Amino acid sequence: MTFDRRHFLTLAGTGAATMLVGGCRAAPAAPPEKFEFQLSDAEWRKRLPGLSYQVLRHEATETPYTSPLNNEHRAGIFSCKGCALPLYSSRTKFESGTGWPSFWAPLPNAVKTRNDSSLGMTRTEVHCRRCGGHLGHVFDDGPKPTGLRYCMNGAAMNFTPGKA
Repeated sequence: MTFDRRHFLTLAGTGAATMLVGGCRAAPAAPPEKFEFQLSDAEWRKRLPGLSYQVLRHEATETPYTSPLNNEHRAGIFSCKGCALPLYSSRTKFESGTGWPSFWAPLPNAVKTRNDSSLGMTRTEVHCRRCGGHLGHVFDDGPKPTGLRYCMNGAAMNFTPGKA
C-alpha cells in the first residue's frame, strides 16, 4: 500500500483524536508541595516582572539566546529571582551552546528536582528549594566532573558579581 498526503493526514488525525479521547491520560496531580517562602499569586505577580513570573510560577521557558545571563562571564553568584536564594556559582557555569545559562552543579541545598512529563517526554525539572520557582531542567550530557547540564532560564535568576 502506498501512502499519499491524504492517507498520511487521515492516519495522523485519527491518531491525534485517539490520544485526545483517552489514549493519553495524565497522571493524577500530586498534592502541592510546601515551601518555606510562599506568596499568593497576586504577590508573585507584583514581585516578578512578566517573563520571570511566567517562568518561575507557571513553568514557561524563555526563548533561547535572549537572556543577558547567557553571556555573563564575571565571577559571582546566580540567585533565584523569586526569593534571592543563591543557586549557582559562576565557577560551575559553562557554554553549552543551547542558548540558556548552563551549569554543571548547583550550590549545596539550593535546588530540588522532580519528574516532568509535559511535552510527551520525561525530563527532570529543577526548581528553587526555598520558593519552588521553576528554574529549568537538568540533563546528563554536561561536562566533567558531574556530567550534568543544569539548563536554566535566565529570567528566573539574578546575578550578583563578586566572589563566587
